[in-house]
Amino acid sequence: MNIQKVSLLFLSLIISALLSAQQTETVFLSGTDAANTVAWDFYSTDGRNSGEWTKIDVPSNWELEGFGTYNYGHDWKNEELKIGKEHGWYRHAFDVPRDWKGNTVNIVFDGSMTDTEVKINGKLAGDIHQGAFYRFKYDISDLLNYGKTNLLEVDVAKHSSNTSVNKAERQADFWIFGGIFRPVFLEVLPEIHMERTAIDAKAD
Repeated sequence: MNIQKVSLLFLSLIISALLSAQQTETVFLSGTDAANTVAWDFYSTDGRNSGEWTKIDVPSNWELEGFGTYNYGHDWKNEELKIGKEHGWYRHAFDVPRDWKGNTVNIVFDGSMTDTEVKINGKLAGDIHQGAFYRFKYDISDLLNYGKTNLLEVDVAKHSSNTSVNKAERQADFWIFGGIFRPVFLEVLPEIHMERTAIDAKAD
């Protein structure tokens, strides 16, 4: 066995050991899919059933739950149609065990339409996320009250402040929806952990 193969084998063993030692705990705040949801507090700023706090299933699109305004992607071309640009405000309380203190705790959103502002206990978790169709997350370790109940607040804008996002996601040939439409969960990691691993395998 040559030195390159030995080195590669050694590296693989180290990575395997680190990954097995890095135990990730996943705690869902929402449901896991459309058939298994969790009710959160909800307020729609315009359209159907707007103007008062109520409940909504998460994950979901708020139009399909009786809120906001239905629009098709080409409606923006018709000046006679109202383009719904409502916001959906979400609130959800969740408990954090005391023994999580010292770990890294991320809040993960698998998909939200579209600009999304996240607060934990009244403080911003990070920059407003733009774009509906991919995962984003924030490290909220320093914002949590350990051993107590915490408050998640989410402001979802149906239309983005980014013109390119709107052209890609809001003006195409499909129905335009708003809302937290994929799961939301907490990712609990050891304080020291690997954020990303990759192998750049090339043949000579």
